[in-house]
Amino acid sequence: MTVASSSSRIIYADNAATTKLDDEALALMFDLQKNFFANPSAAYKLSRPLKKILREAREKIAACINAAPHEIIFTSGGTESDNWAIKSSVLANLSERPNIITSAIEHKAVLNSCAAMANLGCSVTILPVDNAGAVKPVDLQEKILPQTKIISVMLANNEVGTIQPIKRLADIAHAAGKIFHTDAVQAVGHIPVDVKALGADMLSASAHKFNAPKGVGFLYLREGLKLAPYIDGGGQEFSRRAGTENLPAIAAMALALEKNCRLMNATAEKLSACTKTLLDCLRGNDIDFIVNGGENRLPGHLSLSFRNGEGETLMHRLDLKNICVSTGSACDSRQVKISHVLQALNVPEAYIRGTIRITFGKENSREDAEIIGKHLTALQRDCA
Repeated sequence: MTVASSSSRIIYADNAATTKLDDEALALMFDLQKNFFANPSAAYKLSRPLKKILREAREKIAACINAAPHEIIFTSGGTESDNWAIKSSVLANLSERPNIITSAIEHKAVLNSCAAMANLGCSVTILPVDNAGAVKPVDLQEKILPQTKIISVMLANNEVGTIQPIKRLADIAHAAGKIFHTDAVQAVGHIPVDVKALGADMLSASAHKFNAPKGVGFLYLREGLKLAPYIDGGGQEFSRRAGTENLPAIAAMALALEKNCRLMNATAEKLSACTKTLLDCLRGNDIDFIVNGGENRLPGHLSLSFRNGEGETLMHRLDLKNICVSTGSACDSRQVKISHVLQALNVPEAYIRGTIRITFGKENSREDAEIIGKHLTALQRDCA
């Protein structure tokens, strides 16, 4: 994606961190914020259209992931959804010292939620991943305990893009009578997500990852699964999540998700072309690098590690060229350290510090990929 700049255009290639707000979603938000200002929970006629908009947004989102509308609970985003799923699953059973199982490459919203519960007496089991970043089902099978209450493994990794074998993991969890949650923040709107086919009991999503506004998301909660409210107050969200609904953001989220799902195949082809263009450029110029995350990755998602490089330096030098990439997870962008994900993947020592993440979005072009490839080639040659 390119955006206007006072000097030259900026190439934005950090779509795993956040995406540009869809123009139609923005227009809808503005209209609702200005002209539909009433509280959806009110009883007078001014609120009736808002109730309808809220209901239709829930129906649209549910249809996109093959859920029932009442299984969609609106939240402030993926972090809240992850916290809610994990903490509420064990807080009612603290006297039993419940166990939580997760993977070594989860987002900090999951890992830190697990750590918080460990401080209250829970045990936490961390599953290793292979060199591609995938959890082995046999490892999960061996680690389930009688006191395990919830298993949480992300659908797709935010740093390297690895897509996990969620269906197999969920089947193992259910065979043992355990709840299975997946953080699908990076996946929803980018690859097909069918909660029934996956077998997920709970699934987290965040709107700003699929061209919708920041500060809104949802938690899929399978019908029949009991989960204590994470926020107490009024009776919103089927008395599960209190607080007046952010209707403009919710409606915009539904619009953007429906649009992304409708255009998913065409977008994936475009992103694959961008990825190929960049990799062909680097390989054609004999640049020494590796691609992290194996072959089964999100479209347009590249974690590249350059031999004897410094990812932080590469990121800043690309920024000087008006190219936006990251060194890994945006949530760790201010910390100059090796990410827990790269360590879990056992990226070779000669390459691990030279890692950057390039994530193309639907507004990027092959020309963008060519420009990034040329600049990376020049930077690597300067450092040789």
